[in-house]
Amino acid sequence: MKASDLRQKNEAELEKELLDLRRAQFSLRMQGATQQLSNTSQIGKVRKDIARVKTIQREKATAK
Repeated sequence: MKASDLRQKNEAELEKELLDLRRAQFSLRMQGATQQLSNTSQIGKVRKDIARVKTIQREKATAK
């Protein structure tokens, strides 16, 4: 996910994206805990995507 794509979304879409990413993060953590996660780098990618979404949300909030 690119920051430029996120900047084109509105507040509601960013909230939905953040919720989806947090659900994915939870699912990956549970898979890791039960030894079912084959690609552990996915957790880091999701964490970085969450950080990107939160950064864009903060940028939009301070721009108002």
